[in-house]
Amino acid sequence: MKTRHIMLAAALLAASACAKAQNDGGGLTPELISELQASFQGTPTDIALMNALCNNGINKLALSHESLANIDTHFSHRVPSKGITDQKRSGRCWMFTGMNVMRADIIRQHGLGAFEFSQAYTFFWDQLEKSNLFLQSVINTASRPADDQTVDWLFRHPISDGGQFTGISDIIGKYGLVPKDVMPETVSSNDTQVMATLIARRLREAGLDIRTAYANDGKKAAGAMTAIKTAALKDIYRILVLNIGQPPTEFTWTMYSADGRPLSTKTYTPRSFYDEYVGDDLTGNYVMFMNDPTRPYYRRYEIDLDRHAYDGYNWTYINLPMDDIKAMAIASIKDSTMMYMSCDVGKYLNIDKGINDVRNYDYESLLGVDFGMDKRERILTYDSGSTHAMTLVAVDLDEQGKPKKWMVENSWGADKGFQGHLIMTDEWLDNYLFRLVVNKKYIPADILDLTRLDPIKLPAWDPLFQCEQ
Repeated sequence: MKTRHIMLAAALLAASACAKAQNDGGGLTPELISELQASFQGTPTDIALMNALCNNGINKLALSHESLANIDTHFSHRVPSKGITDQKRSGRCWMFTGMNVMRADIIRQHGLGAFEFSQAYTFFWDQLEKSNLFLQSVINTASRPADDQTVDWLFRHPISDGGQFTGISDIIGKYGLVPKDVMPETVSSNDTQVMATLIARRLREAGLDIRTAYANDGKKAAGAMTAIKTAALKDIYRILVLNIGQPPTEFTWTMYSADGRPLSTKTYTPRSFYDEYVGDDLTGNYVMFMNDPTRPYYRRYEIDLDRHAYDGYNWTYINLPMDDIKAMAIASIKDSTMMYMSCDVGKYLNIDKGINDVRNYDYESLLGVDFGMDKRERILTYDSGSTHAMTLVAVDLDEQGKPKKWMVENSWGADKGFQGHLIMTDEWLDNYLFRLVVNKKYIPADILDLTRLDPIKLPAWDPLFQCEQ
């Protein structure tokens, strides 16, 4: 960062000289091009680097040999788990993460082998609820002009398979859960792009029809707008059934022990299955925390229209410094409780080794260019944001109880990373963790009191949430 500020000062001192090389319109003039060309010296080292980079990926050449020598897979505290899930070619990391937290509890409590909840079942209802959220929001904003920022945002983002923890609390809390063998994955749930494109197209079409109905009849069009919404939802329900299957309303399931013995066979509804094996108040018992240095800490925030169901809850969080967040994470892991977390996973990730470390790649030495933005600056310039949710399962503490590194259970399959996990240095976590969902029993009283604050509402297009998975 200091180097960056020195370079900035030098650039300002040279501004008057550079001004002669530019025209008033700010275009690239022949004089400026000449100056840029002269800045590349073309030394033998430069030519060697050019040859290497033209024939190899940047990350391959920037990979730090020193970081590879310091890989440590020991953890002082780890929550036990069984089996690694795989979201395939979909953006459902939020769903897999939330379910992985819950499945760890059911495996531990009942002595099961590898077990998964049905992601296809939850995804079905998530997509239907998001479709209704879009259509009803278009009805609610039908009187606004087409270039209104909310209207524009809605039509740019009619639906996605991404999300965050309110998808767990809203969808699972409303529709319950079923085991994976009751409603297994399909081609379209594993690879969502084509189906999502078609659903989005149908939603946009219905949204235009809704706005046209209002433009023709104003408030008298209420009945017509509702009819358009219902017709669109019928089409989307059909698309979902044909691609994912009909969600069960009742099923019979046999529970097996880790050694394959049948423990019980019962008939359930999705709701009764959830109540028996999870039975948690997902809305009332958990709090989402963010580390957002662009805004004041110890405040409560709400992101408008960022929810999974129209009658659900907007994404609401408390903004805290990293030290407060990590203290709660350590308390939860020590008590064998996993957590939902999300981060900017791709930054400095060595996926072959499963390591997130800010020293994994030395881009500066390779390219001869300094990159000096801090976390706050990266957020404000859209350079960094939360891109992926995972399950926080382990921490390695030093003799003074300070964290050295962390580990998450990922949902990219067992062959990705370190046995399906990612190991993150504490410094990396400081820079790239964005949110953590914590059970209230691990939250200090003074921080829990912050949940009573009236939230400050933020728009759906806020920079921090543009990368949202």
